[in-house]
Amino acid sequence: MAALRHLLRDGIDEIEISRLYKSAPVPISDQPWFVNGVARLETKLSPTDLLVRLHSVEALFGRVRRLRNEARILDLDIVDYDGLIQSVGPILPHPRASDRLFVLKPIQDLAPTWQHPVSGESIAALVAKSPADQSLLPITDAPMIISPHISGSETLRSEAIAV
Repeated sequence: MAALRHLLRDGIDEIEISRLYKSAPVPISDQPWFVNGVARLETKLSPTDLLVRLHSVEALFGRVRRLRNEARILDLDIVDYDGLIQSVGPILPHPRASDRLFVLKPIQDLAPTWQHPVSGESIAALVAKSPADQSLLPITDAPMIISPHISGSETLRSEAIAV
């Protein structure tokens, strides 16, 4: 949550956060379990500028990128950017998102009618066919919203969750 609060400036005014989940590492390894969630935000930043901003927040919190799939303190990626499909600089949608239950289930929390921009598959279909060996446990009860206009975090009203 603290990392996402650092995004609340320069055109990002409000961020919706899915429930948080504890998940086993993917691919399976001896790394510790991770805490995962998805945040939805509105921005005028380009995908490239947004990714630069996400990486700067990671660095602020001590992330150093060394090896792919290594244990990390923070990992912020763009999964989808308004349905944009691009194969260069950030690749969109995220190329492995549809294979990872720890991404799909939080998306389903925030956007139950979301469809994958490339395959057109619904989020429900993607969750249903996700690999059975991916373990995921909810650790918070409901999506939340963070905003500079709200002290702390407040639970979202269900009607506020919209695509």
